[in-house]
Amino acid sequence: MSDTDTAWIETALTSARPQAVGALLRYFRDLDTAEEAFQNACLRALKSWPQNGPPRDPAAWLIMVGRNVAIDEVRRTRKQQPLPEDDQAISDLDDAEGAIAERLDGSHYRDDILRLMFICCHPQLPATQQIALALRIVSGLTVKQIARAFLVSDAAMEQRITRAKARVAEAGTPFESPGAIERSERLAGVAAMIYLIFNEGYSASGDTAEIRKPLCEEAIRLARLLLRLFQSEPEIMGLTALILLQHARSAARFAEDGSLILLDDQDRSLWNRTMIAEGLALIDKAMRHRRSGPYQIQAAVAALHARAATPDETDWAQIDLLYGALEVVQPSPVVTLNRAVAVSKVRGPQAALDLIEPLAPKLANYFHFYGVRGAFLMQLGRNDEARIAFDRAIALANTSAEAAHIRMHIDRLIRDSQPKSGGARQGAKAK
Repeated sequence: MSDTDTAWIETALTSARPQAVGALLRYFRDLDTAEEAFQNACLRALKSWPQNGPPRDPAAWLIMVGRNVAIDEVRRTRKQQPLPEDDQAISDLDDAEGAIAERLDGSHYRDDILRLMFICCHPQLPATQQIALALRIVSGLTVKQIARAFLVSDAAMEQRITRAKARVAEAGTPFESPGAIERSERLAGVAAMIYLIFNEGYSASGDTAEIRKPLCEEAIRLARLLLRLFQSEPEIMGLTALILLQHARSAARFAEDGSLILLDDQDRSLWNRTMIAEGLALIDKAMRHRRSGPYQIQAAVAALHARAATPDETDWAQIDLLYGALEVVQPSPVVTLNRAVAVSKVRGPQAALDLIEPLAPKLANYFHFYGVRGAFLMQLGRNDEARIAFDRAIALANTSAEAAHIRMHIDRLIRDSQPKSGGARQGAKAK
């Protein structure tokens, strides 16, 4: 099989996976069975499609072939097992699935994928298991790929996914199509899961940044998929815009030695303008709905940064207002901490310091709190207090890049505290 054959088949299989696995899950009501049925259908596709060309609807082809292969297996192993309705055979040698494909409607497609995503973000699963399960079941990443992204062994990741599947089975999650209210609740959970996947990749630094970059790319793919299912939902537009605008800066976020480069110091010519244009169009469209939510507000902040050709052109006053709005709809000490950065730009470091001081009890173990507090104290010339804050930040650093960034501030404090050599010589002469 040529590389060209492999490329278009892999693209088709990846694109069809959520719909196909979701439909197979509806048929068999078991994650392992659905996943195995899809894999068997993919093997058939690798044999059939290069000879006969792509089917009119690859997802429908995979659904029907996977279903029938799994049914045959059920017949062989458990003859008394009730079979799904509509047990219609399908050929994997031609386009006989065409008539069946035409019967697959948009509502089934949407509900199958939403159900699949919702099962992966089951509330009984820890966040790490939610992400791992989604990357395995929805995205189709191998255990080896996921383990590499999370910097754990293949065996440890296999165990994590197995436990997640077991918890889902024990929970007895219903497989019926969700109603309007439940769909809305599930949608929020799915969006949060996608953002978790993105942040797992975006928060990486140093040597792990490139390894975990595919997590950001997969989150973007899932967000775009969700947006196709809910094209008029402004919060999904906001989510997609937010991660696009953040990921657009990835090429400028780290120096060659792996150290972190702050937003104001980044080379903006390295930002991905195509991705930024897509994100800006989405957030502009979302805002026209006049139903703002947390993702839209955060995306609007990211959009203001993206529109600024230089750091000095950043509209910090508007960012301050947006974070104020975010504090209302999603109150959090971290949101207030982010707002304080904008306040320092608009009203100075003392106003920003006054804003974050009450957060100390809640953010006592939060690296960024001490890094931001130290920066404000340094701007005010309170260097001894700034040094204490920076030392605490280093102790709480999650990555070597975070620690290295704080050490730069400490080095600056040390340099500023030392007398200028020229001044020392002049003083000696005066004596």
